Amino acid sequence: MRRSIVLNAMSSKFRRALIRPLVRRLHPYVPGEQPKIKGLIKLNTNENPYPPSPKVLATVKAAVDARLRLYPNPTAQPLREKLARLHRCKPENIIIGNGSDELLALAVRAFVEPQSTLAMTPLSAAFDSLSPSEGERAGVRGPFFQTNLRARVRGGEKSIVQYFEPSYSLYPVLADIHGAAKNTVPLHPDFGLPAIGQLKRGGQWDFRAALTFVTTPNAPGGRGYPTAELDLLCRAQQGVVVLDEAYVDFADEHALALALRHPHVLVARTFSKAYSLCFQRVGYFVGHPNLIAALDKIRDSYNVNGLGQIAALATLDNLAYYRANFRRIIATRQHLSRELTRLGFEVLPSQTNFILARPPKFPAEEWLKRLRARKILVRWFAHPSVREYLRITIGTPQEAAALVKAAESVLD
Repeated sequence: MRRSIVLNAMSSKFRRALIRPLVRRLHPYVPGEQPKIKGLIKLNTNENPYPPSPKVLATVKAAVDARLRLYPNPTAQPLREKLARLHRCKPENIIIGNGSDELLALAVRAFVEPQSTLAMTPLSAAFDSLSPSEGERAGVRGPFFQTNLRARVRGGEKSIVQYFEPSYSLYPVLADIHGAAKNTVPLHPDFGLPAIGQLKRGGQWDFRAALTFVTTPNAPGGRGYPTAELDLLCRAQQGVVVLDEAYVDFADEHALALALRHPHVLVARTFSKAYSLCFQRVGYFVGHPNLIAALDKIRDSYNVNGLGQIAALATLDNLAYYRANFRRIIATRQHLSRELTRLGFEVLPSQTNFILARPPKFPAEEWLKRLRARKILVRWFAHPSVREYLRITIGTPQEAAALVKAAESVLD
């Protein structure tokens, strides 16, 4: 018995040693729950409540034939060409990915050097751990001292993945996988972007960071950002900036022009949220040909499946159908916001296909449970900046009405 316990312990230790320490420490990205419960109204993953265009569905079904034995176009060239015409640029300005998430990961791999020490420690924690006497010995204070610390602890700005908080929770996971440094800077309490002057005075924001992610409109906040404001931030950055526009089709403005104006800016788009193709996983970047070529060098061969490419091509031929759906979703968003406000929710302004709302009477986590008991599934995050809120996907008008009825039931 004792021998068996010893051997099991040794075996466990051996298996653990096979895995890189960095990977053992990782906390993976947690996607929204995908339950299979009959009658559940699912408002937790920001999926489009409306199906793809009938023409898109017919085109994909017709493509399920003998060509399935063949490899797809390796660079998705026809899709790149059609997107280039839509965005008035060249195919060389576009790369297609297995969802925009793949391209976000490629950006980290292409533009960020892994750090050699303290790979999993946020920059702010490194600052806090330093005593005043160490700062005095360094001979500098404030932003200069922080820059000096970055160079000393991190090996320089080339190792930094930077983003605002809260934003897309995949960013820190991608940085951790790569062994990069993370620099997080809080948004304003209303999820607004700090002005350039504020970022300079604060000292933590790094204008030389290798890669900066900006989710615009913001997720999970839902706030949209003016293109002029984003332009100022891009002009101030010396490293690569990715403007992640996953929800831009529901917003008042978009910043695609910045990717064609600035050689260090990329704009990320996806066919998932607005175009009802989550199942197919198709996204793309728009940017300078030099950045696109660098990403293409490390892209997996045949990274986008053939049916996904066909579905995306057909989608671009049916944009009027989708734009009508955008208007319906925006109208439902406005109506739902008014109804929840009437019930005492604090609903933040949104330019996405979801809203962030602080519920009355009970904590948000309790509301999550009570709504689920009534077969309404929304999203709750434990992060301190948003733990008082629920993120609610905009469904159909009927689903919105069911949510309001369930909320009234909870309050009663």
